[in-house]
Amino acid sequence: MIKLKQNAVTVLQKRYLKKNDKGDVIETPEDLFHRVAYNIALADKLYDKNANIEVSVQEFYTVMTSLDFLPNSPTLINAGQHLQQLSACFVLPIYDSMNSIFETLKNTAIIHKSGGGTGFSFSRLRPKNDTVKTTNGISSGPISFMHVFNAATEAIKQGGVRRGANMGILRIDHPDILDFITCKEKNTDLNNFNISVAITKKFMDALEKNSNYALYNPRTASTVGQLNAKEVFNKIVKQAWTNGEPGVIFIDRINEKNTLKQVGVIESTNPCGEQPLLPYESCNLGSINLGNFIKEHDVDWTRLEKTIKIAVHFLDNVIDMNKYPMKQIAEITLANRKIGLGIMGWADMLLYLNIPYGSEESYVLGEKIMRFIQIASHKASEELANHRGAFPNFSKSIYSNGKPIRNATTTTIAPTGTISIIASASSGIEPIFALVYKRNQCLDNTNMYEVNSYFEYIAQKNGFYSQDLLSKIVKEGTIQSIQDIIPEHIRKIFVTSHDISSEQHVRMQAIFQKFTDNAVSKTVNLPHYANKHDVENIYLLAYKMNCKGITVYRDKSRDVQVLNLMSTKVMQACTPRNRPSRTIGSTFLMCTGCGKMYVTVNEDCVGICEVFSQLGKSGGCTASQAEAISRLVSLSLRSGIDKELIIKQLKGIRCPAPTLTEGGTILSCADAVAKALEAYSMDYNKKEHNILNIHKDHRINKVYQNDICPQCQECGEMLTFLEGCVTCTSCGYSRCS
Repeated sequence: MIKLKQNAVTVLQKRYLKKNDKGDVIETPEDLFHRVAYNIALADKLYDKNANIEVSVQEFYTVMTSLDFLPNSPTLINAGQHLQQLSACFVLPIYDSMNSIFETLKNTAIIHKSGGGTGFSFSRLRPKNDTVKTTNGISSGPISFMHVFNAATEAIKQGGVRRGANMGILRIDHPDILDFITCKEKNTDLNNFNISVAITKKFMDALEKNSNYALYNPRTASTVGQLNAKEVFNKIVKQAWTNGEPGVIFIDRINEKNTLKQVGVIESTNPCGEQPLLPYESCNLGSINLGNFIKEHDVDWTRLEKTIKIAVHFLDNVIDMNKYPMKQIAEITLANRKIGLGIMGWADMLLYLNIPYGSEESYVLGEKIMRFIQIASHKASEELANHRGAFPNFSKSIYSNGKPIRNATTTTIAPTGTISIIASASSGIEPIFALVYKRNQCLDNTNMYEVNSYFEYIAQKNGFYSQDLLSKIVKEGTIQSIQDIIPEHIRKIFVTSHDISSEQHVRMQAIFQKFTDNAVSKTVNLPHYANKHDVENIYLLAYKMNCKGITVYRDKSRDVQVLNLMSTKVMQACTPRNRPSRTIGSTFLMCTGCGKMYVTVNEDCVGICEVFSQLGKSGGCTASQAEAISRLVSLSLRSGIDKELIIKQLKGIRCPAPTLTEGGTILSCADAVAKALEAYSMDYNKKEHNILNIHKDHRINKVYQNDICPQCQECGEMLTFLEGCVTCTSCGYSRCS
């Protein structure tokens, strides 16, 4: 019997277990793992018709049911089923012609329907306003076509199991780069894309010298202008600070580490950035649960090596058992046979070994672990090559002068959103996001707490566990300030994402990147009061420490975007955040048919939070209605409703006495509130946030650290930003998968 937590059972039932035509679950978790193990083991017959596959079946079944290793979601869902599409990652090329663009769009739809995510570089497309000879017209540019791809993705649901996700990349030297950097400035735009800027070495050299760099028209390969590197870099930093995008990838470094330089140039990655791929390549991923490999307060290296060998065998078999959505994908995937073995449960392992995440000891162990996995996976791949042969493009690879190897790459550290829930493990190499979550039980409106199991064990063992403590942790967002209850040596070990400095985040990513063939998916989580200089330092440090890319997310900076994902039911259940004791804002004089109306709009550290209105000479019913409008607007704002939606609802409402003013016509009191809110919103989006100085007051910061809004559109629980994507740690929902 597999030991699964309730969250794991829920995720399996909702997303993975086989269902009949009525939607009823018709297999158990044990059935699922046997289905997958048997199907993947069948590949052994391709190399030895007399092979006894039961040995492989048992090995694969054991590593999965023990939750020591799990493959990526498409393999768990589709292996042994009619679809049989087992890959998560694809990169498709887009060339500078309508035929290519829309052929790629068609292929994208096919891949999304089969359960995969897609990455694209739009860098080959001519810039906007460039010549189109065939029509004597002008080009609309790459960003316009990104909107086309986004709309197509929106229309395709992946069988109710996975939703399409895209990575859009543009080179820093493309003439449209400034528009690209801000193409997701509105949180409602391109919501099926993650975006990253492909940073070149020339750009970084120009940045260091504070000089200009050249822009190139990809149609003509000619220089068409130049920009100041520092100004462009500041624009990237500002936008990433604003809402977490764009990320950056260091494209020249990726190609320096490309194991297949003679085969092609890498232009893009998969949606979460951890898998750089050649055009039409796919990759099959899986992760080892490090939290399961502790023996006598040390790493169980012997069992870990055995599991790595089985996992490499499993992933290599996946390549042969895969039913590829396109002929070109099948050809290059089989020619290169890339696999991506990664990890989850890294933060768990550190907890079990009493090592603080971000300490020097954690870096030393991280380097030792990943070096071990890298060496052992290469060794396992070489052993497979002895029996099955090297991958067909071996002679064009960096390995060509060494031992034959079965796979062009063997390691990737990928996001492990849903599979880490199944394994009850921490995600990837991320730190613990929170030790305690508050969950609202909608039926009886009571609060329940979900507690990190190891923290719960330690708290009970040391006699300080209580419901009051859990409530306090939720309120504080950390245990570091609860000095009167939790001993220092325990507080030192149980650090969470926001207890860790940005430098510690980057250093951890760099440590694991050092011994990873492909790349590392990780998010540098920042507190809301972090400034743009913090983001700048992160990018520069990531480049200095040889990372292949970096993603940042400032807490609460993407509330609106996440809320766009929520269903009406979830929005109705959303709890408004508390009002702080101090806000800042502006008061607008609006001339209405009912007299002078003073509308005050205030903001807190999350954003615009309230509206007050006062009619200068009117009383009675009119004033009360204006007050009612303002109260409902304030409640909506603090509940996370997009202010643009509020403005849209109120703006344009007419009364019998519209008033013509210098700024235009005020149609009614409701229209006045909407226009004041709209005016303040425009200023809010442009101005530097002076309130940042207030946020640094720890007492005020506490109020906002754990607002339980935004919420998951599927289960209503709190969403977090992990490994480059908005993720639900309860049901496994993810914008990127």
